[in-house]
Amino acid sequence: MQVSREVELGGHIIDSGIMTRVFDKIMDMGGNFEIIVFDVGKKKADPSYAKLRISAETEESVLAILSEIHRFGARPPEVKDAALIPAEGDRIVPKGFYSTTHHPTDVKVRGTWIPVGHIEMDCLIVVDLDRSRALCTPLSKLKAGDRVVVGVEGVKVNPPERPRQVSTFEFMHGTVSPERPSETIIAQVAREILAIKRKKGKIGLVGGPAIIHTGAARSLASIIRKGYIDVLFAGNALATHDIEYNLFGTSLGMDLATGKPVTGGHKNHLYAISEVIRAGSIQKAVENGVITGGIMFECVRTHVPFILAGSIRDDGPLPDVVTDAVVAQDAIRDHVQDCSMVLMIATLLHSIAVGNCLPSTVKTICVDINPSSVTKLMDRGTMQAIGVVSDAGTFLPLLEKQLELQSGGS
Repeated sequence: MQVSREVELGGHIIDSGIMTRVFDKIMDMGGNFEIIVFDVGKKKADPSYAKLRISAETEESVLAILSEIHRFGARPPEVKDAALIPAEGDRIVPKGFYSTTHHPTDVKVRGTWIPVGHIEMDCLIVVDLDRSRALCTPLSKLKAGDRVVVGVEGVKVNPPERPRQVSTFEFMHGTVSPERPSETIIAQVAREILAIKRKKGKIGLVGGPAIIHTGAARSLASIIRKGYIDVLFAGNALATHDIEYNLFGTSLGMDLATGKPVTGGHKNHLYAISEVIRAGSIQKAVENGVITGGIMFECVRTHVPFILAGSIRDDGPLPDVVTDAVVAQDAIRDHVQDCSMVLMIATLLHSIAVGNCLPSTVKTICVDINPSSVTKLMDRGTMQAIGVVSDAGTFLPLLEKQLELQSGGS
């Protein structure tokens, strides 16, 4: 005798691939499904609706399946209020707590659906009953007595839909290939950037030191100077080697003009860090004339905030580097919520860190010379992500060129 439950799906569930993913998940987990109702939208803009009966051998198996397909927007026909349990202590979660996706989410409280603010993946939902407010809350911020949503009942996930119009993100949807024409793709990315800036949207950039090593620092500095980037996320390495290049013309001791190692050049990045420490900060080093050009110089001159998150591997580090990981996460969260697009270029670990703080509604472009790195970044599941397999030294100069051409040189 099998146990069964009914669920509903609504929206653009066919062309977004949601229906297929729900079917796959049910079968992968050993369950069965029966389509009770399936109303297909007749036009491109029309939503579809489906009611399914999910069955499995045990109650536990059915509940496990429902928990998984809930992340695709599946929910029971009749939804009760979310269950709330107070946290017994700081950073101590109630058993069975709901773990968030990065998709827009609502929670039902006292019969009313409330949007969950500051959504990101792998967090909790804390409800303030006095203010009728729900907030996505990282474990590090959970306080004793916070009312935490437990289970999936009363939680509604709204996965992003495939765009109704053709765009870069439609054209590149769900694909990673080194064989796509880079210049064509980059031209489309530039078009998206210009469209976002015309709407006063903000664009963030996550950058790794390969931007400096491949000779793309001047292009990125130019893109920042012209106002296309609103916040920079990086680590100690990008800033250090950018400053090293400005002071000595080297990156990791390699003369970027000749491609040859410089005698004693392996110490140049340490000299660069020391000079910034002597000045007191990157900003003071710019103001004092120590740093006269480059990415960090343009960030200071154009008042573009930069979040430099440290790691165990760092030399120095620079005085601006945030060495407390939790503090760095909070700084990233403060800035990503306002971004309409984030470019992630040549830094797998830092890109994943920032990506984990992003709502799925933020358009995300992942650029790396290694196809597997791009795939890992896109595996976060956002339908707004595209992957570009390209060297940073190729991508950024071409992007600078396309922004210049498409903006009319303004």
